[in-house]
Amino acid sequence: MSHPVKKPKSVYACAECGAESLRWLGKCPACGAWSSLEERRARPAAPRVAPPASGGVRARPLDEVETDDAARRSTHLAELDRVLGGGAVAGGVVLLGGDPGIGKSTLLMQALAGLCRGDVRGLYASGEESAAQVASRARRLGVAHKNVLVVSTTDLEDVEAAIAAERPSVVVVDSVQTLRAATLDSVAGSVGQIRAVASRLIELAKRDGLTLFLIGHVTKEGTLAGPKVLEHLVDTVLAFEGDPSGAFRLVRTEKNRFGAAHEVGVFEMVEDGLREVPDPSALFLSERPERAAGSVVVPTAEGTRPLLVEVQALVAPAVYGAARRVSTGLDGKRLAILLAVLDRKAQVHVLDQDVFASVAGGARVDERAVDVALAIAVVSSLRERPVSPGLVAFGEVGLAGELRAVPRAALRLTEAQKLGFSRAILPATNLAALNGDAPRGIELVGVRSLEEALREAFG
Repeated sequence: MSHPVKKPKSVYACAECGAESLRWLGKCPACGAWSSLEERRARPAAPRVAPPASGGVRARPLDEVETDDAARRSTHLAELDRVLGGGAVAGGVVLLGGDPGIGKSTLLMQALAGLCRGDVRGLYASGEESAAQVASRARRLGVAHKNVLVVSTTDLEDVEAAIAAERPSVVVVDSVQTLRAATLDSVAGSVGQIRAVASRLIELAKRDGLTLFLIGHVTKEGTLAGPKVLEHLVDTVLAFEGDPSGAFRLVRTEKNRFGAAHEVGVFEMVEDGLREVPDPSALFLSERPERAAGSVVVPTAEGTRPLLVEVQALVAPAVYGAARRVSTGLDGKRLAILLAVLDRKAQVHVLDQDVFASVAGGARVDERAVDVALAIAVVSSLRERPVSPGLVAFGEVGLAGELRAVPRAALRLTEAQKLGFSRAILPATNLAALNGDAPRGIELVGVRSLEEALREAFG
């Protein structure tokens, strides 16, 4: 008597987080996404293997381990080398994310050409464009030469075969969401595919000492699409920011195993590609209006580079019911907190007003050193009183209305003095800690509360 052949069991995997369920559910129990479970064939469980009695790897004391500096290659783009920590690392994997049309492909095409000078060969693997389209962009950018190879495919196996045949030193994958491994039956861009594609490419890069760049899509929430584990697998995560309708672009380091995190590189989009901006502070402030209410300059210091940006605020009567809070380039939750502190601790009643805040030039500021400048800009717009054009302000505002110290105060003040600013409002703790390191030619006003900072800003 013959027994019926059992059909392979199916599981339902979430396309957002990868969690599996034995039955279909409308809502993923792990991440809460709706209609994200997809049916897939369950893989047989791997047989359990007993661990060897004695492994071939021996643990050693740290003082006996030899250290070697990572071999770096210059991209010949100083701003990109800065955020990478001095250049691209052999065997390092870089994940670049950004909004569609921001210029990710343009940046890495120029970087690949810079890395492939001399006898270094590079491979550009495109899953979104044809080889002719990639070549057309390279000619427009003036970077098309024989050392840069191109392959257009959505199959991971084709990319691996091209790497094995051409043996390049640098590989760019545009993008990791478009590649599909034949060993999985899921569609390209799913969590399982992204994890499998990235793992195999990273293993190849580590084994052969390749410099690997992966381009990642960004969701509407502003995060990298795919599993969070993708960011943990790579060595460096770069965020490409800016308004696609504007000219300025920022490359921000969010993670770097080979250098400092939170570094920022600034580029300008021109007709023949991306051009480096060696003095971004002057560029961001070049169009600042004179004596305009609601405009305050804040010296930020993300990474090792100080950067002066203009914070703008507009306060208007709330005529459509509940007051609105709109922010661009700033944390919207932080803006709401500052408005509450202004109302309760500084007696500035603005909670019933519409408040719009932004960072001019398409920049984004994440650090809390912008707090006091944003608060001054809101009050300036509310009272229609511009601050002095030579004033800068920085410091974190606490819920009790106090001003807290921020790092790298001397670096911020030096940048402000270099651009001609003559007065700075800063936390009193920062002023006391300078110990003579403050630059000359700029008046320093140390304050301990937001109310005191407002008095100094408006006389």
